[in-house]
Amino acid sequence: MIHGVGIDLVENERIESIIRKWGDKFLERVFCDDEVAYCAKHTQSSLHYAARFAAKESFLKALGIGLGMGVKLKDIEVTRNIAGQPLIVAHGEALNQIKKNKIKKINLSLTHTKKYAAAFLVMEKE
Repeated sequence: MIHGVGIDLVENERIESIIRKWGDKFLERVFCDDEVAYCAKHTQSSLHYAARFAAKESFLKALGIGLGMGVKLKDIEVTRNIAGQPLIVAHGEALNQIKKNKIKKINLSLTHTKKYAAAFLVMEKE
């Protein structure tokens, strides 16, 4: 049974501009260490940061909540399995929400172009 669906579109240039302005302060507030390491190894790291930011927003939308409603963006980690499929690993309050809502599976898809990054997420429960 579907609990929620989330979709988000991010302008890569906006994320790049925020990173230029705030640097590590922004990265440390929004992204986990492994996310930063993954994105930083790419020439156009802003594309990868933007896709992960979109995934975090999609996660919140699928829960039916928004920013500032208890779940920190850093508590939503975007990683990949061995085949490269994007996955969500929840920490802190994000994990509490997963348990509270009896979410059993999170399906995530990411895409990006030169200008935009997007994420689509579906949460399934029992």
